[in-house]
Amino acid sequence: MRRKRILSGMRPTGRLHLGNYLGALKNWVDLQNSHECFFMIADWHALTSDYADPSQLRANMREVVLDWLGAGIDPARSTVFIQSLVKEHAELALLFGMFTPLAWCERNPSYKDQIVQLANKELETYGFLGYPVLQAADILIYRAEVVPVGEDQLPHLEITREIARRVNYMHGGPIEPVTNAPLNPIFPEPEALLSPAPKLPGLDGRKMSKSYGNAINLSDPADAVTAATRQMVTDPARVRRSDPGNPEVCSVFAYHKLFTTDRVEEIAADCRSAGIGCTDCKKILAGSLNSMLDPMRERRAQYESKPGEVAEILEAGTARARTEAQATMAVLRERLNLVSAAADTMAAAAAAQA
Repeated sequence: MRRKRILSGMRPTGRLHLGNYLGALKNWVDLQNSHECFFMIADWHALTSDYADPSQLRANMREVVLDWLGAGIDPARSTVFIQSLVKEHAELALLFGMFTPLAWCERNPSYKDQIVQLANKELETYGFLGYPVLQAADILIYRAEVVPVGEDQLPHLEITREIARRVNYMHGGPIEPVTNAPLNPIFPEPEALLSPAPKLPGLDGRKMSKSYGNAINLSDPADAVTAATRQMVTDPARVRRSDPGNPEVCSVFAYHKLFTTDRVEEIAADCRSAGIGCTDCKKILAGSLNSMLDPMRERRAQYESKPGEVAEILEAGTARARTEAQATMAVLRERLNLVSAAADTMAAAAAAQA
């Protein structure tokens, strides 16, 4: 039975942290067992906000790839590729721009939010406004049927579906009268695969973010992880070791619910009865985190020591992605009556005169 195809990607902004892992990467690793996966390093998307200073872009791409491989992305089962090396993404985004009403981009809820949140950057640009159109090209050029997303990303995916629907309706052949659907659509309308993304607080209780300096990276060594857990915010009302605590307001316990699942009830009871202190509770968490991260760090180190092998993985993945993208563009160019070579134009003109 044919597996459904998935496309997902990440902007290369540096080493990945536990929030990135729980929010997307863990799900990607699992999806390799059930879907045909394409995972994209979205370097063009990184430039939509960081175009003024791309000095760290290549270094960040390297870190992201190593974290993916360390976490369990298997190049034998998934296509791992670099967006900007598949030029057909740009061609399709350009063509989709011809079909996309400006209002579709302007109504995207994250557009104005990001302009406010990133007020230190000039984001009122054509590229940033057109971000959803490029994203639609990323997805549809591989004819992806499923896209793993969080609920906050659903508006982006809906624009992709609308663009696919509009192009299909205009150029997908005759319309079936009962369903009112084109009989020969070019693109699928990809479905959302809502992935469980538990909220993981940072070390200070705020959202985990590199910009806040409150993250635990997947590649952090064991002693750094242990040191980080010591900084974590606990129940502010628990002043003394003998005071009973409230685990539900403690960031450390939020981690235990995700990473120490076999002892959650025990830890909660001990906290409420003052049977365990915050220092010992953090030590247990550090052990749980390091047990999970150890195999990731080991795999990452193996790949890091073999840069040539990583380069081959990216070259092979990008070549496969390019082949798929070119096949899609060949169909679309034919439907749009675009020529594949100057000779086509001359031949058509000669035929018309005959």
